[in-house]
Amino acid sequence: VPRLWIDRGRISSTPDVVVHAENKEQISLVLQLANQHRIPVIPWGGGSGSQGGALPIHGGIILDLKKMNRILEVNPQSMTYTAECGIIQQALEWELNKHGYSTMHLPASASCATLGGYLAHRGSGVASSKYGKIEDLVVSIEVVLPDGTIIETPLVPRHAAGPDLNQLFVGSEGTLGIITRAMLKMFDIPEKRSFRAFLFDDMSNAIKAGRALMTNGATPSILRLYDPVETRERIKAVLDIDTTGAYMVYGFDGPADIVDVQERTARRLFLDSGAQDLGSELGERWWERRFDFYFPPKCLDLPLAFGTMDTITTYDKILGLYWGMKEAIESNFPEATFIAHFSHWYHWGCMMYDRFILEEVPDDPVEAVSLYNSVWDVGIKAALKHGGLLNDHHGIGLKLGQYMKHQYGEAFRVIQDIKKVLDPNHIMNPGKMGL
Repeated sequence: VPRLWIDRGRISSTPDVVVHAENKEQISLVLQLANQHRIPVIPWGGGSGSQGGALPIHGGIILDLKKMNRILEVNPQSMTYTAECGIIQQALEWELNKHGYSTMHLPASASCATLGGYLAHRGSGVASSKYGKIEDLVVSIEVVLPDGTIIETPLVPRHAAGPDLNQLFVGSEGTLGIITRAMLKMFDIPEKRSFRAFLFDDMSNAIKAGRALMTNGATPSILRLYDPVETRERIKAVLDIDTTGAYMVYGFDGPADIVDVQERTARRLFLDSGAQDLGSELGERWWERRFDFYFPPKCLDLPLAFGTMDTITTYDKILGLYWGMKEAIESNFPEATFIAHFSHWYHWGCMMYDRFILEEVPDDPVEAVSLYNSVWDVGIKAALKHGGLLNDHHGIGLKLGQYMKHQYGEAFRVIQDIKKVLDPNHIMNPGKMGL
């Protein structure tokens, strides 16, 4: 439920009961009971999701996992750690740091989101361009199925012994079972981190430069591009940079000698692309303030209404996606402003963190939500039209479920069939992901 709804005195849906599970055996018993009596069960981590994925829209049982918060093993030989999925990400990161390691999963929500929540929604952190999203970091998992059966996936994620079961449950948003424990990769804390900022006059040149950097083997851990509107409005507010153009920052980490070579390569590439070099200080300032974009007093907040659509596609479509969504939203809703930054880059494409902002919203809660959802609908349909995928790392939840059939076409039947086999009584997080 949007905050503009809560702000107007409306209450979101509530469960009938909350269960604080302490181990997998308790979760198994709860699911056996719920399955027998057809009671909805909604797994709950930190509750920081943005798509309504944990809303108990049919009542039932909220199964809170935060008491399952132990790190079970740190394995320097295999460079893995094993933890229960109710642990808060920041607590996990701090504990690994004591041993000289890092999860390298560094999202803005780390202080309030759990490991299980990231796994459920295929979450991403700021260093994803080098280290990958959470699904790239998983080695193996333990899952409690809807009938209470406890299973473990194979010990390693790379094998030819059938499909990868990890990827069946990771991203399933609690609709197929509950991930209770996970083994993931860990990394040495980098010897050096280096950042640099640039300014582009042309979005097309900026995208080309970013693509070239991601495909030439330099492997940045950080790569972010802000469109001219977000540069003017958000970069100025957070980083105190009063400039015109598209702000772009890259970062490298690892052994100092390697970082120096990577940084020189990237700087030369960006200068050859026509970028203005803003220097390392303005790049380091972004790293130091990177989470200020999401928290008071610098973040977007009430009484504004805003939505983040989080779309991803291949490099050949990304500019068309940007302009198509911008035109669709601003032409249909002149009162809306469209802003975007490109924050997670891969060898084949990148993700657009696209937002609309409404400065004036009706006081009536029904009218306010109607306007809000109408902008979402226009934006998402434009994204699908221009080759965008519904979401990169915030999940589908309740907000985007209605578009899943449009996204997948006939392939959605496979997801539906898997759901029917694993959860025939439809108790697991019902109403989410278009199921």
